[in-house]
Amino acid sequence: MASLTKRNEMPKKMWTPTAKDVENSEMTRFMRFVEQNYNAPPMSTYHELHRWSVTEYSSFWMALWKFIDVKASIQPVAAYDDVTKFPGCKFYPGALMNFAENMLKYRDDRTAIIFQCDSSVKAKKITYRELYDSVSKFAAALKRSKVKCGDRVAGFIPNIPESVIAMLAATSMGAIWSSCSPDFGIQGVMDRFGQIEPTVLFTTTAYFYKGKRVDLMGKVKDITKQIKSLKKVVFVPYTEGTEYKIGIQHIKNGVHLVDFLEGIEAQEIEFQQLPFDHPVYIMYSSGTTGLPKCIVQGPGVLINHMKEMILHCNIKRDDKVFYYTTTGWMMWNWLMSALSVGATVVVWEGNPCYPEWDSLWKMAEETELTLFGTSAAYLQAIMNAGCEPGKKFNLSNLRTIASTGSPATDVVFNYVYTKIKPDVQFASISGGTDLNGCFALGCPILPVYMGELQCLGLGLDVAIYDDDGRSIVNKKGELCCQKPFPSGPLFFWNDPENKRYQGAYFEEYANIWRHGDFAKITKRGGMIIYGRSDATLNAGGIRIGTADIYRVVDETIKEVRDSVIVGLQVGKIGGDEVKVVLFVMMSEGNTLTSKLKRNIQDRIRNACSPRHVPNVILECPDIPYTISGKKVELAVKKVLEGRTVKNSSALRNPDSLVFYRSVKM
Repeated sequence: MASLTKRNEMPKKMWTPTAKDVENSEMTRFMRFVEQNYNAPPMSTYHELHRWSVTEYSSFWMALWKFIDVKASIQPVAAYDDVTKFPGCKFYPGALMNFAENMLKYRDDRTAIIFQCDSSVKAKKITYRELYDSVSKFAAALKRSKVKCGDRVAGFIPNIPESVIAMLAATSMGAIWSSCSPDFGIQGVMDRFGQIEPTVLFTTTAYFYKGKRVDLMGKVKDITKQIKSLKKVVFVPYTEGTEYKIGIQHIKNGVHLVDFLEGIEAQEIEFQQLPFDHPVYIMYSSGTTGLPKCIVQGPGVLINHMKEMILHCNIKRDDKVFYYTTTGWMMWNWLMSALSVGATVVVWEGNPCYPEWDSLWKMAEETELTLFGTSAAYLQAIMNAGCEPGKKFNLSNLRTIASTGSPATDVVFNYVYTKIKPDVQFASISGGTDLNGCFALGCPILPVYMGELQCLGLGLDVAIYDDDGRSIVNKKGELCCQKPFPSGPLFFWNDPENKRYQGAYFEEYANIWRHGDFAKITKRGGMIIYGRSDATLNAGGIRIGTADIYRVVDETIKEVRDSVIVGLQVGKIGGDEVKVVLFVMMSEGNTLTSKLKRNIQDRIRNACSPRHVPNVILECPDIPYTISGKKVELAVKKVLEGRTVKNSSALRNPDSLVFYRSVKM
């Protein structure tokens, strides 16, 4: 049986901040700020501050707005209107502001972006002044292309500086930004952009991966044929050498960036002032059925990111911040918010382990990183490869290593402190696309314990619920949030009655956000994540919905009658952190052969994501369904993990679970 990673109730203390570091931290400065200005009681610990932040809710969110210095043409009249509405609470009513303006507060010669690639593309540095001017040109070109406030602007684009510039240009005028990584399959892109109908698409003719040029034109051609709303398809030069406009003439409304910007000079940006509930981003989170959910988020994302960066990560202007990500993952949005602090954002495009396993650490030394963001899966991979970054590179500037995507095992914690840096804060963090941030985070004034996330996020009333809906401490259960928060979804696209929104988070407990993580809050006030409790797959630190897989397997593989897929948390040294297991019911007269298994894996790799190719494919006699006809992945997952399925009476075919109990993982 697969089992959840066991955690020691008395874990080893791995790191403790110095008294000087605690005193000089932004977290301590914020404590003193709320004591002096918001009648807060004297505080000496983070947990006292967190308790105040969730009990004096209005005071906290107003204090945060002032402390992080949000730029607004009209200040809010209150922190929120009705905190009892969850969902439905409106934060910072009366405020008028612009998201991009807060990202471009600085306009000097400090470095804003450092770009590096895993291939031969030359590294690039962009100052804040240059960034502002580039955004100005992109915004003017979008206006010339008749893009209006509320229109969608999309990026099917690598993680290059132009993706940041395009996002800021779009949001400066009130357009809504959304992006997908170029490794997405055509159907994956259409399932997302096809719903939101963008007017402009930024892309490239190709991208690099492991030193090789990967052509994008075939995908772009198919995608742009299907999206009828596109007025412009802007090709950003990236892999071209002396080539110019290659293949673009075959793309309807295709234009090279040089021509898109022709005749436009840098000027003052006219930032559209908008209410706090005006959309900024559309993110995607797939469920178990149907198309991906299009999650619409507003500038509350920025407020949350600045809280996490300034307070939980202690980021200041002199810092250099990096997170390994693609444009299709929420950590890209998170990373770009470091611009609002005036820090230097370090961008890496390509494979993190090419040309060498320790390529990112070489980059960390060269750029003098202070925060290195990655995933537990990456740390496990380089550990297994025998990498010892601390021995090979000068990491004296490195203050924080952040890890998300999946829970970090005890082995990974030990590796960080023995092979990377003994005096670093290892911030294992956890949240989701849904809130574009974290429920559990690092804290620069708390110690790090092996296998444990340091703290609950400020202003987030997080609790663990048991199966009966009771809040519990030091026991495993459902990760929930009991009060609304500014970065929560404004709404789902094409969900006018909020039925999908309600069903995604609030179906289990009324007015309580159920996140879908299986977790425990420890007696120390930290958190341990045991994996996803819902059916969403989270392999390689990238989340994908099972519906994406079913659209490939059930709809295109004629030999397969039906299927169910689950992600199992495995804590073995050297093993995958998430094992993706696919069960298939065969059509009459067909058998599951090795050739068919390879075909299924190849189809999923090409259409969905290489990270979610099943590690194991097994034949099964039946698949559990609810009475209403919904496939129940969670029941399969629970059985395979040795957990009890308490609601089997809700199944149309509860006897189907007998087979899964016999499966040994």
